[in-house]
Amino acid sequence: MTKAAVPSILVAVVLLALGVTGEAQQAKKVPRIGFLGSTPLSAISSRVEAFSHGLRELGYVEGKNIIIEWQYAEGKLDRLSELAAELVRLKVDVIVTAGASSSRSAKEATSTIPIVMGFNNDPVGNGIVASLARPGGNITGLSSLAPEISGKQLELLKEIVPKLSRVGVFGNSTEPGNAKSLKEVELAAEVFGVKLQYLNVLSPKDIETAFRAATKGRADAVLVLLNRVALSHRTQIADLAAKSRLPAMYDTTEFVEDGGLMTYGVSITDLFRRAAVYVDKILKGAKPADLPVEQPKKFEFIINLNAAKQIGVTIPPNVLVRADRVIK
Repeated sequence: MTKAAVPSILVAVVLLALGVTGEAQQAKKVPRIGFLGSTPLSAISSRVEAFSHGLRELGYVEGKNIIIEWQYAEGKLDRLSELAAELVRLKVDVIVTAGASSSRSAKEATSTIPIVMGFNNDPVGNGIVASLARPGGNITGLSSLAPEISGKQLELLKEIVPKLSRVGVFGNSTEPGNAKSLKEVELAAEVFGVKLQYLNVLSPKDIETAFRAATKGRADAVLVLLNRVALSHRTQIADLAAKSRLPAMYDTTEFVEDGGLMTYGVSITDLFRRAAVYVDKILKGAKPADLPVEQPKKFEFIINLNAAKQIGVTIPPNVLVRADRVIK
């Protein structure tokens, strides 16, 4: 071996070492996202898929150039703090939350890791952000607040039940934003001359009790407000509505896809798809405080004709034609 060859070999070795080191550093830079949900995956699978789809549209493939730590409290809210703390220990780059309770737990767990709300029914009223335009701190994302929805929901119920005079409202007093949602329904009820019967659904055992109370109270229909308990037991609610022959209006698509009569509300899956855009911006250097909280852009009106047949309700043609989707 010549003396001239020795430096060349040394250079090659150094370059190889630098290349290996560079690759190792690059491997460490794969973004790690934490996803925090209060309900079981089965209850929000379409929302999770919408978020994943949004990431794929932006070029992120789980397991390839992004890692996602999925954490679900399975309906046990006392576990949210523990799960949020675990995401902090894992040193994720961003935490995505699947609701108001998850957002609060994430906020309490960290003031430095960016948090993106997949949706929150009233982030300002719930004290999660300072304002929609200037969220401040380390949290931003999507708001599902749309006060006009309650009026439209009651209007649609009145169109399919012309003699509508009493509505059983299934709520959850422990749900962040429940009081505000109920207030909006009350304002709409005054306009349409409808009396409301509030029924608190705090656990699965309250579902049958609520339907018995609605029947006893001579309710003409049921309106289900945002409620994680109801969402996790939506098939049971749809079945009981059919047995009670009570037309029911739901707040999210999942209910109707699993046998409920109809829904009019914010497209939650659209919000979760858009949450991926926030994640992308933050990974590229944007600060949550500089990203305004966005409001709903897409609304859905879906009717399930099978459910209508079970309940014995005829959907007027002028209502049917306005539906974004009809399940037959």
